[in-house]
Amino acid sequence: MPLSRISLCAGTTRAYRQAICDSVNDALSATFDVPADDKFTLVHEHEAENFHYSGDYLGVSRSGALVVIQVIANNTRPLDQKKRLYRRITELLGENPGVRPEDVFINLIEVPRENWSLGYGLAQYA
Repeated sequence: MPLSRISLCAGTTRAYRQAICDSVNDALSATFDVPADDKFTLVHEHEAENFHYSGDYLGVSRSGALVVIQVIANNTRPLDQKKRLYRRITELLGENPGVRPEDVFINLIEVPRENWSLGYGLAQYA
């Protein structure tokens, strides 16, 4: 049950944002074994003056088309699976909607299974 938060500069099309959501969800299904109907994705658009980032941190040349993806998921996956997720998200975003690999910033936050309530005030995974 991941929750994905996607941040980018305002001004993109609905189709562009949908392609990003689809790519992230497809990568989660392919690498984290997330069911296809388990889609919880929030898109945050920011005006350029409210979207700050280092354009060359760690030798990565980022542009104004930077897409920041934060995935909150259960802390149950090994390092190699996480690396596959990062790689697959970047590949799929490159294919559609055409995001440069340098403009894909991913942050994974892992939480214990009991930290979710998916409705009714229940801790379904506890």
